[in-house]
Amino acid sequence: MARPRWRVAPPARRAFSTEHQRGAIMARVFETLLASDFTARSDRPLDRALQVAREKNGKLVIAHVLEKGDGDPDPATVERLRADLPQEARDAELVVLTGSAPKVLTQLAAERGSDLIVAGVARYNSIGDYMLGTAVDHIVRNAEAPVLVVRARATGPYTHMVVATDLSDCSRAALLTAAGLFPDAAITLIHAFHVPYEGWLKSDDVKQEVRAEAWEGLDAFLAHADVSPLSARIKALAEEGETGGVILGQLKSTGADLLVLGTHGRSGFSHATIGSQAEALLAAADVDVLMVREHKA
Repeated sequence: MARPRWRVAPPARRAFSTEHQRGAIMARVFETLLASDFTARSDRPLDRALQVAREKNGKLVIAHVLEKGDGDPDPATVERLRADLPQEARDAELVVLTGSAPKVLTQLAAERGSDLIVAGVARYNSIGDYMLGTAVDHIVRNAEAPVLVVRARATGPYTHMVVATDLSDCSRAALLTAAGLFPDAAITLIHAFHVPYEGWLKSDDVKQEVRAEAWEGLDAFLAHADVSPLSARIKALAEEGETGGVILGQLKSTGADLLVLGTHGRSGFSHATIGSQAEALLAAADVDVLMVREHKA
């Protein structure tokens, strides 16, 4: 992919000694990268990105990609876009690039080492169903950083998250990432299971055995050395039923304002931590969704 011809650069930096450079690396500021199309629907992800930046005492970077044929992003274009931002966002670094938005945004986040990517809903169809657009879909599938897809207006920090788990390493990584990003939010950890061939199995003993196995697996998941320190924040549940229905039911019953899902990345949603339900859940949930990619050691 061709490199962007121009972008807004941050202020020039002084030359530091090696020790100063090491100190700067150790004191690295948390960076939230907001992918914005500067349309009316971009206000909600902007509000959430500002909220996160404040919580982390970090840096907000707003990225906007012009389509090919719109010309190069000259300073006048950048300043016009900046003027469209609310006052509280005008001090953010604004990066304007040209190219294919999905690829450019993913590449930019990787180059900068952004800690979190925030994106908004892409569009609504005629009956109001949420549909992922090309850019958001590509970013979720390919970005190394966690991706927060924002649907609701931010009224404050997240207070309660539902984390879906299939007891895999991928879902454990998603749990740990979400817990670290939003340390004050309560956590409902939900593991959905089903009784195979339930229509043929009439024995209550068989169902109880399957239920016991599900809880045994969940207990082992919670006992992991990385997860156990979070025990005071976690309410763990193993519930029989179809995965999507169980998770959406928990969102409703808990009043959670964030859903956390893990994904294996480039192979797409068919290999997400909750299986083929991931895409449907991302579409059906009426709360914000944090997607966390698995990173292989």
